[in-house]
Amino acid sequence: MKTIFLFFFLSLCVFNSFAQDFSFGQITSDDFNFDRNKLDSNANAVVLKEFGTSRININDDTGQSELVFIYHVKIKIYNKEGYGQANILIPTYKNGSREETVSEIRAATFNSVNGKFVETAMDKKAIFSENKSKYVTLTKFTLPNIQDGSVIEYSFSLESPRIFNFRTWEFQTDIPKVYSEYLVFIPAIYNYNVSLRGYYKLSDTKTEVSKECLRINGVPIDCSKITYIMKNIPAFIEEEYMTAPSNFKSAIYFELTDWQMPDGRRQSYTKTWKDVDYELKTEKTLGKQMKRDELFKDLMPSILKNTDDDLSKAKAIYEYIKKQVKWNRYYGIYSEDNIKKALSLHSGDVADVNLSLIAALSAANLDAEAVILSTRENGKPNNLYPVISDFNYLIAKVNIGDKSYLIDATEPLLPFGLLPLRCLNDKGRVINLKKPSYWIDLTTKQKSTVTYSMDAKLGADGKITGNIVTNSTGYEAFSTRTEIKKYSSPDEYVEKLDERLPNLKILKHEIRNIDSVENILTEIYQIEMSPMANSGNGELNFNPFFINPIRKNPFNLTERTYPVDLGFPSYQRINLNITLPGDFELAEKPKDMAIGLPNSGGKYLLQTQMINNMLSVSQILEFSDAIYEADQYPYLKEFYSRIIQNQKADVQLKKIN
Repeated sequence: MKTIFLFFFLSLCVFNSFAQDFSFGQITSDDFNFDRNKLDSNANAVVLKEFGTSRININDDTGQSELVFIYHVKIKIYNKEGYGQANILIPTYKNGSREETVSEIRAATFNSVNGKFVETAMDKKAIFSENKSKYVTLTKFTLPNIQDGSVIEYSFSLESPRIFNFRTWEFQTDIPKVYSEYLVFIPAIYNYNVSLRGYYKLSDTKTEVSKECLRINGVPIDCSKITYIMKNIPAFIEEEYMTAPSNFKSAIYFELTDWQMPDGRRQSYTKTWKDVDYELKTEKTLGKQMKRDELFKDLMPSILKNTDDDLSKAKAIYEYIKKQVKWNRYYGIYSEDNIKKALSLHSGDVADVNLSLIAALSAANLDAEAVILSTRENGKPNNLYPVISDFNYLIAKVNIGDKSYLIDATEPLLPFGLLPLRCLNDKGRVINLKKPSYWIDLTTKQKSTVTYSMDAKLGADGKITGNIVTNSTGYEAFSTRTEIKKYSSPDEYVEKLDERLPNLKILKHEIRNIDSVENILTEIYQIEMSPMANSGNGELNFNPFFINPIRKNPFNLTERTYPVDLGFPSYQRINLNITLPGDFELAEKPKDMAIGLPNSGGKYLLQTQMINNMLSVSQILEFSDAIYEADQYPYLKEFYSRIIQNQKADVQLKKIN
């Protein structure tokens, strides 16, 4: 993902204006007959033309600055899969008296009937609002009379008091676009950092001075009038193993850095980390909660009674907090009230849980810090300057000797030092009460492992009986433990597992260390299966890939312009040993494989052999890295394709006369 920063001020050359909105309702034959093959033959809908403009005005009623955004789009729909483009959601935000509003909504559907273009205008009664949360309202409407081949068109205006983030413009969305244009008017008294994110470059951009575009207290102010254009934009297709799409979509972002005061002085809006550090450390729902070690001083003797070093102390405190404060599923970097209340209620948000953890670690005289971060679905935080609204999560960091451990007590089934996958997103900012804050890498090198070992024998009746033992650690163990806990008991979990395995019957089971999360999770299953097909001429055909088979390639794009983020490295080993009756020879088998990814990024090994009437099949699948850049995508795609193709092959055993 590329980010290009475009810093601008008013000392700009003047160009002739060329940006303007297009007329509503002027549908042409070219619109109806647009050939989607020019962009994407698989597209269900295509944006024919899109225009938006943003400017700052002075609200007549409040006298405050507000951002006015106007949007207008025309879309061609090709089939039923594209009908969803006619369902429109416009989110608006509110905070006390500061509220965004939507107005001037206009929408219509155009269909070709007997060679004529027939317009069906949307009734205003079709517009309604829905409160999504305390801070977000959705304005919703659906365009009428949608058919295969329809062209839809709509426009609206949005007024917002949020001028810090000048309206973001997404050139890239879930459908291709022929033409997208964004026009902004930025008064000379405001300076914004402007960044172009994503893979695709602008087709054109021009800047000119718009004279007296704004008046404040009767004083005329010039504006920078900037037009951004992108053409023939592919759809952004989300695929497995990615973080927030906003990290990678081609889009223009604006963030206010400073503005000019009426007396001519410039007031900084973008703060330094030194300023933010002070605010966070003195904030009553963050920094002051980190200092509440007195809540735990009297409890330390009982919590630490079986510990003999700092690491065991930290682990004991971690386990204690996991049991004392249940996460209420809310994110945030601030305590909802205070950690004393969260402890009394035995419930709180992410910050309540982990600020309690930090305070308790401090009560044991351990070096504990807070880390604020942005979760994977929330996007990456700005690394150039602090934008506190980028952060939506808080974890703990404890330093013991020359090692540091990142810990999150919201998940009872996670071992010490393993963060939830949602936290593994670029970098976090460490907040230390005595030192300046600093960035820390949130990627993990800790490998998730799982091994499957099957020892069984083939009976004369064609059934295989034996044991499968599974040992897992890290995220693999966490995933299995989480799945088990969804059910009322391990027995119910095994019952559902048995139902999902049609050719295998679980006769007995034992699962060890479900709640002992620091230990290896062990599953032992006594099984019976009938996978053998007897051809009647002394031959047995057997597909050995019934444990964690790879049936589907997760990578199917022609080109992927963003990284493959697995979250963590992984290692999987599968060993099958099946003792056969009588004398058999290995007539056919899947091709032995030893393939790898570039730069030692991973490998797949497969070996099948027959030794003394024992069929042995051994597989290793390893991914050495957590993140693979976009240029590695073709290799990953081919890697999976070769494995899938090979796993279709059977083992053929032939009786020796």
